[in-house]
Amino acid sequence: MRAPKTMWTMVYHVYKKIVPEVHNILAEWRVRAEQIENDELREFALESIDENTFHSEGGGVFALLTDEEKRSDVLWFIVTYQIICDYLDSLCDQSESLDPNDFRSLHEALRQALAPGTLQDVYYEHRAEKEDNGFLSSLVAVCQKKIQTFESFAEAQSAMEELSLHYRNLQVYKHVKKEDREPFLMEWYEETKQQVPDVRNMRWYEFAAGTGSTLGVYTLAAYASKGGLNEEEAHRIKSCYFPYAQGLHILLDYFIDQEEDLADDELNFCTYYRDEDDMVERMSGFKAEAEKRLGEMPDAGFHKLINKGIIAIYLADEKVQTDPEMKRTARRMIRFGGASTVFFYLNSWVFRKVSDKEETPSAAGGKTE
Repeated sequence: MRAPKTMWTMVYHVYKKIVPEVHNILAEWRVRAEQIENDELREFALESIDENTFHSEGGGVFALLTDEEKRSDVLWFIVTYQIICDYLDSLCDQSESLDPNDFRSLHEALRQALAPGTLQDVYYEHRAEKEDNGFLSSLVAVCQKKIQTFESFAEAQSAMEELSLHYRNLQVYKHVKKEDREPFLMEWYEETKQQVPDVRNMRWYEFAAGTGSTLGVYTLAAYASKGGLNEEEAHRIKSCYFPYAQGLHILLDYFIDQEEDLADDELNFCTYYRDEDDMVERMSGFKAEAEKRLGEMPDAGFHKLINKGIIAIYLADEKVQTDPEMKRTARRMIRFGGASTVFFYLNSWVFRKVSDKEETPSAAGGKTE
């Protein structure tokens, strides 16, 4: 099956082929999470599954890029890697120590997930709560097992690790003491822009946003699973997603979370824009540059459609729809997305309303978005 590149076929395949299997995989990991004896770690593990279904569903869409016989392995990798991301984010968010060494050790799990043959449980070495009954190690092991079946993983590994390293650095720097966050992030940006020309026209917080997405990793996993990928092509694919498409993804995520982050005294990159006009103009620029680069991808129609769909899905979020000011800003953003974005926006709204009324059993009790 060719990757869908029209709105109707995309929606059909996502709801018919991706979402049900994603829910089944999440359900299997939920059973494993319930076996964790430590109350705190069990709570965080279950939260990473139950409250982030949308993350796994969204990532799972990239499995449509691969062949039918490889799709299950790609979905297992994507959902499992995403659970690691969400689980570690919960552990860092709730950490009292704010120790960067702790955050770095926890995120060693993501490095190992992309490095078959390295399975060393050092994740909890800087914290008292350590006994997760092998939950995190199992997640890492499954990622390693799946990527080893991808014919071109060796060629894609360095590009995937580069994106993963950016993500891990962000998770460390944004969770440290409040007074250290901006200095760390700014210094990191200054160092990186000397090596990565693509980020030189960005502001430091936009670069940070671009590192916080897993879209590039999942795209590379899908193409690696098919075979025939060389290292140069893998890095070209990486550059098509990082930093602009990934940056737009995370800036939208921060846009809808502004009120929550303010209440929780959390870092939110959208608050650094001068005003609404500045934010909308910059995001419009991100969208245009992302679309230009995604047009150079194999299956370009698929990737450009995903980019527009991401805009719609975030802007259709309940947090936006129930806040008049955010909804007004969202309408301005929908306009720069074009007709496809409007379609996905309306479809996402309808799907959410249906999901609110009819709980999906295979979602293992999680919130379906």
